[in-house]
Amino acid sequence: MRPGILLMAYGAAARLEDVPEYLRDIRGGRPADAEFVAQVRDRYHRMGGCSPLLEITRRQAELLEERVKAWEPRAEIYVGMRHSSPTILDAVRLMMARERDVVVSMPLTPYFSKMSVGAYHAKYEEAVRTAGARFATSTVRSWNKHPLFIEAWARKIREARGRFSKGGDLDARVLFTAHSLPQKIVVEGDPYPEELSETVRAVAAAAQVAHWDFAYQSRGRTEEPWLGPDAGEVIERLASEGCRRLLLVPIGFISDHMETLYDDDVLYRGLAESKGIEFVRAGTLNADPLLAETMADVALAHLVPQPQ
Repeated sequence: MRPGILLMAYGAAARLEDVPEYLRDIRGGRPADAEFVAQVRDRYHRMGGCSPLLEITRRQAELLEERVKAWEPRAEIYVGMRHSSPTILDAVRLMMARERDVVVSMPLTPYFSKMSVGAYHAKYEEAVRTAGARFATSTVRSWNKHPLFIEAWARKIREARGRFSKGGDLDARVLFTAHSLPQKIVVEGDPYPEELSETVRAVAAAAQVAHWDFAYQSRGRTEEPWLGPDAGEVIERLASEGCRRLLLVPIGFISDHMETLYDDDVLYRGLAESKGIEFVRAGTLNADPLLAETMADVALAHLVPQPQ
């Protein structure tokens, strides 16, 4: 057995000039209008000109490989992006060149939804067909309840509480957030909302958070209904209720990207501070050792191939 573990992330524009092509890929080949391209470029500019997502994912792969090789020395870790380079197809072709025969396909989101995790696996299957690969593949659906994952987030909350002004951590309200998806997934029986709820409840208990709220953020631009409540609306409500300190925990994201570096750190911070609220955002897991341990445990558990 020559295992390959494929980490799949969303992707990002490497440079400001790459934004139009990046958006075109997200939109299935349809170009975005000039106004939206300008908006996204402005967000990237405020993030420093590019997203750190690829760099973070590669570091996660390095940490994962260190841990996996202790148990399976023949294993190798690969990175594929859904909407940018290196693509999932690039990774499949590289695994073929490296003569991998068993693959664990692992999206870098712990919560299953057909629209997210399902789309990653569909992209992987498309790449396998295009490349003519013959892998025995085991697919990871979700890992939202792994105890090390829960503890990693609990530690992030404890650390973030220490960044409030003196005594502020004692009455800070905690707001957990995750990426919104179209509301129709609930009718279809998608487990995404329930898996998020499971994780939030477990993390709140582990971090001893007595009073918390949950909201969705970063909804898409379509007119259809999206999952709520919206994070901005929840911040407005908390302000009206007298909240003066807010700890935002972006529990739906394991890596920093536009959703955390712009939506959270710019938009929601600005909204909270305009209401007189002291705002602290808990760090995402990124290259946290506990995340690497979680991912290694999950990946190794899936190294029993499932024939396609």
